Amino acid sequence: MEIPKEVQDFLPGKLAWVATASCQGNPNTTPKGTLRLLDSQHVCFADLFSGKTRQNLLENKQIAVTIADPSTGKGYQLKGTAELVDSGPLFEAACKQVAEIQKGLPTPHAVVKITVDAVFDQSAGSEPGKQIA
Repeated sequence: MEIPKEVQDFLPGKLAWVATASCQGNPNTTPKGTLRLLDSQHVCFADLFSGKTRQNLLENKQIAVTIADPSTGKGYQLKGTAELVDSGPLFEAACKQVAEIQKGLPTPHAVVKITVDAVFDQSAGSEPGKQIA
């Protein structure tokens, strides 16, 4: 599944909200400021302070990410499967990205790499929630 170009173009610089659930179904939602596009099928974010998110993903790899721009009313939700990456080029690039964002942030525990399976329109309008990919 390819992430539509309009969604790819929308992502940079946006705060993302990540939702996970434990194997018992206990939900967790948390903001992420490091979400980025890897390629047309994957996004990722650095795991900095994500104890509950990380634990949930160890039990249940399903994840949803919502990105919205309140000033325009436009938004998208990406659903997929997460992989925790704690070594190699992707992890090293995330460590560098975090170091450049702000001094004092911890080194990431891992990078959460998401294979996107579905994309939904979350924009204000006549068809909120419509699957677009």
